[in-house]
Amino acid sequence: MNWVVLGGLFVLAVVSGMLGLGVAFAAVPFLSFFLPDLVHQVQPLALLLNGVTALFAVFGFAQSGYVDWRKALLLALVTTAFAPLGAWLVQRVQVGWVWWVYLAAVAYLAYNLFRPVKAEATRENFPLALILAAPISVLAGFLGVGPGFLLMPTLILTGHDPKQAAGINAFAVTPPSFSALLPHLATARLEPGLTLALLVAGALGSYLGSRLTSLYIPPARLKQIFGVMILLATLYKVFQLYA
Repeated sequence: MNWVVLGGLFVLAVVSGMLGLGVAFAAVPFLSFFLPDLVHQVQPLALLLNGVTALFAVFGFAQSGYVDWRKALLLALVTTAFAPLGAWLVQRVQVGWVWWVYLAAVAYLAYNLFRPVKAEATRENFPLALILAAPISVLAGFLGVGPGFLLMPTLILTGHDPKQAAGINAFAVTPPSFSALLPHLATARLEPGLTLALLVAGALGSYLGSRLTSLYIPPARLKQIFGVMILLATLYKVFQLYA
């Protein structure tokens, strides 16, 4: 089973690294097939993986100059401050509701990513992205996935170039992934050997993905790739819920 988990996580890390995301938004439903406890096993592990994979994606995008450090730092301050609130809330809410929030969030994102954007709406609006980062971080901490899977499309939909959005997002979601992990530490149940192996696989995959995007993927394709991955993750979880 461990090789299946490692191989699957590596593939997910490559794809998430291509988008400047931590791997958690895809790792949560994936790991749930192998680990039974969402709040005490899956979410702590996913948040730890999210921080490490996002960090290695930063390295990849920074090599090609796609990280706007000022914007990334401002977003990181907001996301780091608000993500723990969601992680605190999830331990006081029924687990079933967590999955319904997750499915609603990804459905909304997929709709907006595939919907044509009017030309006048493509101008950069970083202040709006900064404001939205607060509720995004609370929701992401609640879901145990880190804010990247919501923040990345928010940056795109507020007019940022997809590659620059990926670089900014990768940096911005690294600290809050670790801050959202803090409320889980007292109750987390992680297997050390598997955790270490997943961290190595995730780091390598994420760095590889970020370099693929930086060097070879056209900006227009990133939005489509993200939308497809969101839909696949959603179908994956729906199947698990009703199979």
